[in-house]
Amino acid sequence: MSESLPTGLSANLFELPLGVIAHAASEAIVVVDQQQRIVALNPAAQRMFLCSPASVLGQPLACLIPAPARATHEAHVREFQDSGTIERPMRTRRPITGLRSDGQEFPADATISRIELAIDGELRPFFVALLRDMSQEQALHDEVEALGKRFRTVLDLSPVAMWITDGDHVAFANRAAFELFGVRPGDHLVGRSVFTLLRPESHAALREQMVTAVAGAAPPVVAGSIARFDGASREVEIAAAGLPDHGRSVMQMVITDVTQRQQLVREQTRHREALRRLSASVVEAREEERRRIARELHDELGQRLTALKMELSSLASAKGPRSDETRIANMLEMIDDTVASVRRIAADLRPMMLDDLGLNAAIEWLARDAARRLDMEITVRLSEEDPPVTQGAAIALYRMVQEALTNVARHARATEVNIEMRQEGGELVLTVRDNGVGFPADLQHNEGRYGLLGIRERAYMLGGRLEVDNPPGGGGRLTVRLPLQAAGSVGGGEEPTRTPR
Repeated sequence: MSESLPTGLSANLFELPLGVIAHAASEAIVVVDQQQRIVALNPAAQRMFLCSPASVLGQPLACLIPAPARATHEAHVREFQDSGTIERPMRTRRPITGLRSDGQEFPADATISRIELAIDGELRPFFVALLRDMSQEQALHDEVEALGKRFRTVLDLSPVAMWITDGDHVAFANRAAFELFGVRPGDHLVGRSVFTLLRPESHAALREQMVTAVAGAAPPVVAGSIARFDGASREVEIAAAGLPDHGRSVMQMVITDVTQRQQLVREQTRHREALRRLSASVVEAREEERRRIARELHDELGQRLTALKMELSSLASAKGPRSDETRIANMLEMIDDTVASVRRIAADLRPMMLDDLGLNAAIEWLARDAARRLDMEITVRLSEEDPPVTQGAAIALYRMVQEALTNVARHARATEVNIEMRQEGGELVLTVRDNGVGFPADLQHNEGRYGLLGIRERAYMLGGRLEVDNPPGGGGRLTVRLPLQAAGSVGGGEEPTRTPR
């Protein structure tokens, strides 16, 4: 490097050990004077800039810097020169862009130091730049940036909420995570502790999961709930995995919204429980019906037939025509009562009137019979013609009215009942309303007790639904809505038929 020294600078300076070190250094070294003219450069600098000493010595340092960056670099060097630091070396590292002799630009890392050399007995300031080619590092950095961008893109496209945490704070969240919490991308999540995003009952399990994940093991999925920023609550499952990052506690968490799934599970459980109650109710109702029929056969038919047998026996041993006439009249009355009992029992088992006269007539007969037995006023409002439903649906509607009246008799303590059946659009609507005490608040969990489970299931099997409420004015109201499969109107005169108490 001694041949590149400016006039007056002692050549033997670079013959000292310092010069030997500079000549052998792997990093590029460029020396400039106060006018920013190149006065020396070592072989590493020559290889870096693809230049020879003769082509750059005495030239402005700007020849090694791209034109757009020269003004900024000159201002930086001038600021460094004017700092006046003499007692100690002054170094400042900053990224720069170098220019090779073939016109190629490259990133470099520079360390600039001020030195003073004695020239002809006079100390003169010079500036030494230590340069390192950062092309490979920049290429690696760009590749890492590209990989990170692709990774973020993949995460953003995922329909499942994910975030990456540093410690317990969110460092990155994908779009699905922002949507899960009900905020715009970039708002609220990044920088927050995950524990502020989850409800307190999930914290202990999440902490244990994070410790396990950082240790490199496979932690179990944590079930918990989050509070959205709009106040709504969502049920979630969280899976975590540690991401190696030079000893930092970095991990990826996948947050799956299971709210709808859990609702379906609960609904399925509720339906199973309802089905179990229905099955138990069916068995109980069947046994109760058998007991009732057996009791009526024993108490009514058995007693009447026994009495009839005794009358016949007495008639066989009696003397005189007058006593015969009286006994025969008594026996005829017993036979009439027995026939009436048989007809009533048969009607309870299978209403023949429904087959012979239709649904409306059967409901009116059922209302008259119930009004007589229960000592209450029952009003029936039906259309003139039977609704266009199948025979199975007609039987189901008859049983619904029968069960509703039984429910009123057992629980309502009512004196008046109104039965109405009408068509609304494509639905057939059956309403049974009473003036009793109304339905209790815990009805949902006691439908079997109030005889509504069977009605609900009959409606469900026909594609309909049951609605129960306590309307204004008191009492209880039961409404069954069934979709009509056949066209036609159920309109016409709807003059109510009143049955006496």
